[in-house]
Amino acid sequence: MIPFCRSVEEARKVTEIMAAGGLRRSADFKIWLMAEIPANIILADQFNQFVDGYSIGSNDLTMLILGCDRDNDTISHIFDERNQAVKRAIQHLLQTAHQDGKTVSICGQAPSVYPDFTQFLIENGIDSISVNPDMVAQTKRNAAQIEQRIILNNALKMSKIIATKNTNVVSSSI
Repeated sequence: MIPFCRSVEEARKVTEIMAAGGLRRSADFKIWLMAEIPANIILADQFNQFVDGYSIGSNDLTMLILGCDRDNDTISHIFDERNQAVKRAIQHLLQTAHQDGKTVSICGQAPSVYPDFTQFLIENGIDSISVNPDMVAQTKRNAAQIEQRIILNNALKMSKIIATKNTNVVSSSI
């Protein structure tokens, strides 16, 4: 896992140094990037060539997108991973990474604290979620319910499409 990588050039240099030390990407050795800087998200299409996956560091990413410190009592009320700018950044990373077959996970406090954020992540195709140990069972239940709802909604959409096609076939044969 490459942490706090500020540029694509830095990712290239890090992976070259790793390769020189015998650590080359392969089926048995994956290189992941912590996506915790807005540049990681904005330039994901370029970072993709150096990594196999991303782990979204939602705490740092949120602080850097919103320009606030969650540990500063004066402005900590601004810190919220559910902010639209943060969610759009995460959506962009998920779409861009998945287009190139990269895996995306998330670590940070948000999925442990906000079930609606977990729902957002699952609905947008997150591959895995890391949560606090005391929240594993509850988050697994929430994730299963969210995934069941997605499956049910997709089945309902398909049944409507099929019903519409059948209606059109009947109408055209009359």
